[in-house]
Amino acid sequence: MPHLPDHLLTGYRNFMNGRYLAESGRYRSLAREGQAPETMIIACCDSRAAPEAIFDAGPGELFVLRNVGNLVPPYAPDDQFHSTSAALEFAVQSLKVKNIVVMGHGRCGGIRAALDSTAAPLSPGDFIGKWMSLIAPAAETVSSSTFMTATERQTALERISIRYSIANLRTFPCVSILEGKGRLSLHGAWFDISTGELWVMNKDTGDFERPEMT
Repeated sequence: MPHLPDHLLTGYRNFMNGRYLAESGRYRSLAREGQAPETMIIACCDSRAAPEAIFDAGPGELFVLRNVGNLVPPYAPDDQFHSTSAALEFAVQSLKVKNIVVMGHGRCGGIRAALDSTAAPLSPGDFIGKWMSLIAPAAETVSSSTFMTATERQTALERISIRYSIANLRTFPCVSILEGKGRLSLHGAWFDISTGELWVMNKDTGDFERPEMT
């Protein structure tokens, strides 16, 4: 039995003969000097919405955090384990990123789970259910709307969850202080898997708009 699936080994071989060969100097520089990305992306772990692919980013350009539903919990300095908060702390205080982008996407399974209160948990621990309860108030409001179709409700909550996460980002002192000083900017974006469209959140209104492409 191979130690890795064959398709991964094939992909690695292609990487070494293609991208790494073309950018080996950059990789060596990153190894020697360390990373200094200016932007952190908080995205969903859905395999169809990879930030590096969507933004055509090279090595060292993006600091990417991915979790179910691209959620950010509120600041909670306790003795529990906080992987999302730890990554955020490292990006802001150690790497000193200048931008944080919360990027949601269409057809998100985590958002669908938040909307479906009748679905059985995937495990006794119901880790996904507990995690998605971060947006339970919004999910309850959206799911109760009979004037929207199921697809419209899902898209609405996908975008609302982005605004929730941005609001929770501002509960972290390291984020709110730097944003107040103009040294850190928070952004929201939503990616449509089926069409490739990217919608960007208007900071003033909270609406999602298509950016002008030239």
